[in-house]
Amino acid sequence: MSENPQIPLPVNATPNLTTCSNCHSPMPAELRFCRNCGFRLGEGLAEYTETVRFDGTKIPAVGSVSAPVPVKRRRMSGMAWIFLALVIFFIGAAAFTAVISPMRERVGTINISVKKSYTGVTGWENSDQGVTFDSVNLPGGPADKAGLVGGDVIVSFDGQRIENDDQIRDLMVRTPIGKTVDVQYLRDGETHATKLTTISEQEFERLRDAFEDRPEGRGQFGYDPGDAKLVEIPGTKLHGIQLGDISSSGPAILAGVKANDIVIEFDGAPIRTVEELRMRVRRAIPYSTIKVIVMREGQKVEIPVKMGRQ
Repeated sequence: MSENPQIPLPVNATPNLTTCSNCHSPMPAELRFCRNCGFRLGEGLAEYTETVRFDGTKIPAVGSVSAPVPVKRRRMSGMAWIFLALVIFFIGAAAFTAVISPMRERVGTINISVKKSYTGVTGWENSDQGVTFDSVNLPGGPADKAGLVGGDVIVSFDGQRIENDDQIRDLMVRTPIGKTVDVQYLRDGETHATKLTTISEQEFERLRDAFEDRPEGRGQFGYDPGDAKLVEIPGTKLHGIQLGDISSSGPAILAGVKANDIVIEFDGAPIRTVEELRMRVRRAIPYSTIKVIVMREGQKVEIPVKMGRQ
């Protein structure tokens, strides 16, 4: 008997077709295998594959008489891309939190405390010859006891030449709390020397709270700090604070202080910055009489002022 018996063609079969001897499906006569069941003529089952073009069309296996069929690709819409991006974002955020949170908990158990010394001034900033500051902000603090005022230029601290504000801040960390240091400073172009004893943060806060909560309250002068400005006294090395707007019923105008007067001394303290004048007004005892020295039309005028209360 023949190994490949011939099966009669169906009535509607065309001359270039034959039938699979395994499943009896029509197939091109030149093929060696059935595209329906994969039967290889005379050799049993065989795997049937197709080749895909890069342009998106399928190429039938060799021997096929059909034309290439275009493959329609589905593209993701804009909303689908946004949704996918959000999913990736939230997955990434969850993974980040899972990794970072335990690290934070471990780091949080380490108590890092940097102790530093305090001098009782505010607003460190660089100057041409050293480092200056805005004001002495703590009555009874180290700088106040040392006789410093806002606008003084620190040129030496504890024997070290001071060149920038980073250096003075670093010294506040390295200087032992309670140490008395030598300080050299410039005021109105002249060099002065003093001694300053640093305090702790706790002592600084105690003095600050005592001032803020004192029963006498804070003083009132009757001027607008925002309208005051730093000026140079013509013909001298002095600087002062020129007053602008003055309250029509405040202590200053009632005592005889006028707009455009230049305050150079307030209650015995030299005034060289706007912030120093503001702090000296606040720390003045309400209803006490203090001495104010102003420059008016080139003349020095001393005015006693009975302070008000804020």
